[in-house]
Amino acid sequence: MRAVVSFILGLLLLGLLSLGAGWLWGRQAYQSRVLVQSKAEFTVTVEKGQGFGSIAARLRNAGLELPEPLTSIAARLRGDAHQIKAGTYQFKAPLTLKSVLDKLVSGEVMLSEVRVPEGWTFLQMREVIDRHPDLRHDTAGLAASDLLARLGLSERHPEGLFFPSTYLFSPNTPDLEIYRNAHRQLRKLLDEAWAARPPDSPLRSPYELLTLASIVEKETGTEADRPKVAAVFLNRLRLGMMLQSDPTTIYGIGARFDGNLRKRDLQTDTPYNTYTRAGLTPTPIALVSRASLQAVIAPAPIKALYFVARGDGSSEFSDDLAAHNRAVQKFQLKR
Repeated sequence: MRAVVSFILGLLLLGLLSLGAGWLWGRQAYQSRVLVQSKAEFTVTVEKGQGFGSIAARLRNAGLELPEPLTSIAARLRGDAHQIKAGTYQFKAPLTLKSVLDKLVSGEVMLSEVRVPEGWTFLQMREVIDRHPDLRHDTAGLAASDLLARLGLSERHPEGLFFPSTYLFSPNTPDLEIYRNAHRQLRKLLDEAWAARPPDSPLRSPYELLTLASIVEKETGTEADRPKVAAVFLNRLRLGMMLQSDPTTIYGIGARFDGNLRKRDLQTDTPYNTYTRAGLTPTPIALVSRASLQAVIAPAPIKALYFVARGDGSSEFSDDLAAHNRAVQKFQLKR
């Protein structure tokens, strides 16, 4: 009887030792064993809601040898395979099973970027987005009004409705998401600026604030001049003076503008010619920075009604026409 018991205990001990050895081997293989891959670097895209088995198949198709049943067991024991984030992942050798699963669960997706500078027009922004190779171009060929409708916006003109910035995204992101994010940021900043406007502001709506900020954006040569430029235009609006802004007139000329603003251009009436029409332009003329929005709600405390470029990027500001004419003579005609 003792012999039988000893035999059974021996078998149990042998089984435990085998399990222990198997567990140690599996742990080592999971944490440290370098996986074989056909390419030193590859990318795999995980779709939203995709199961782990399908993801593992994509990894194998990309050339990564995932061992079975170790891969499935490791995914079950970790208990976080359902937390894998959608997106495009970049994998570089050397890889272990643990490093692969860690990357997928952490959502360490591969990111691309699209840069939209301050002062650009919507057309420039759209050209860059339409050409970006990593975006999914769902809006290509759409009229601007249809693009705005897809975003749920009531405005009819897209200019100024998007915030200029550098936007990061996972490859194959729909281009509409870039527009949606850019508009969301612009709307937030505009609402904050409108709430902080001074009580004596001549602006009647957030859209007017955005429109004037876009003119300030295009008229400003140096950062220090921005609040002064805003003050000049606000002073003119209060007095009912025409804004007489070259950038608005150029915007109205559109694609026909050849880089040279002539006297006849200033005399040709368009909705954006502030030499022939009083008040603000019907829409913004550019994408607006935070600094220009801030300048419009916090202008410099000056009475200036005129400014002229000095030739070094800065401007000379004048309170009256006589002083302005002297500044023009000094900085423009003699130069």
